[in-house]
Amino acid sequence: MPVTLLGASEIRALAADLDVTPTKKLGQNFVVDANTVRKIVQVAGVTASDRVVEVGPGLGSLTLAILETGAQVTAVEIDHRLAERLPVTAAAHGVPDGALMVVDADALRITDLPGDPNVLVANLPYNVSVPVLLHFMETFPHIERGVVMVQAEVGERLAAPPGSKVYGSPSVKAAWYGPWRLAGTVSRQVFWPVPNVDSVLVAFERDAAEGDASRGDEDLRRRTFALVDAAFGQRRKMLRQALAPALGGSAASASAVLEDAGVDPTARGEQLGVEDFVRIARAAG
Repeated sequence: MPVTLLGASEIRALAADLDVTPTKKLGQNFVVDANTVRKIVQVAGVTASDRVVEVGPGLGSLTLAILETGAQVTAVEIDHRLAERLPVTAAAHGVPDGALMVVDADALRITDLPGDPNVLVANLPYNVSVPVLLHFMETFPHIERGVVMVQAEVGERLAAPPGSKVYGSPSVKAAWYGPWRLAGTVSRQVFWPVPNVDSVLVAFERDAAEGDASRGDEDLRRRTFALVDAAFGQRRKMLRQALAPALGGSAASASAVLEDAGVDPTARGEQLGVEDFVRIARAAG
């Protein structure tokens, strides 16, 4: 029996049955177009051999499109009503027993995922998309790649290269784990309710070697991220000033560390790539 997808009228009927009204607080915008969810799955390259984690499955439109490929899915849902109904919806749409596991939890707090997923596919709530992504990349190293649908502004920031106008702290932190790229746009009209922002697909791949052997070093990651936060917390200042509190307490001491790392003390954070920040963290000891 093939897996069938949800239609727009069924999604609205499900929401009414559960007394679920999409809320801005949870950033809920349900996808009601089958072609869109299939496109997301296609861009993610999901196959029957993959183990997928989906964050915020909602009523299950994207979930069913992932399951249609034959992949195993672990779905993390914070809304208890939605988490309870999702397996019922899946069974009614031809999903075989054991293909779907639902975790009723806050994605920002979860530290254990059944099924050891290797792919992340999600329509992420606008208000928590970056924190969720960074938490999952940090906490679950077995996630090798993924595609997420996020607010356009967020997606552009995640994929931004050094020097671009939207390059910032999320860009550098995401790059720690590997390359990110914009992988498509999504019409507002495929959502219910229709959001007042544009959406994009962002694809990522975790670097197999994580840059170099020490990039698996949690202490190095924390020190690097602290420098990133300091640099972009005062992004108009030169690095020797912005990083002074973290590098010895003075502009002179910061300059010495920066020069030791091969970084111009008069540069600004937006000019540096993740490897530059890693070198500074190493030079600082």
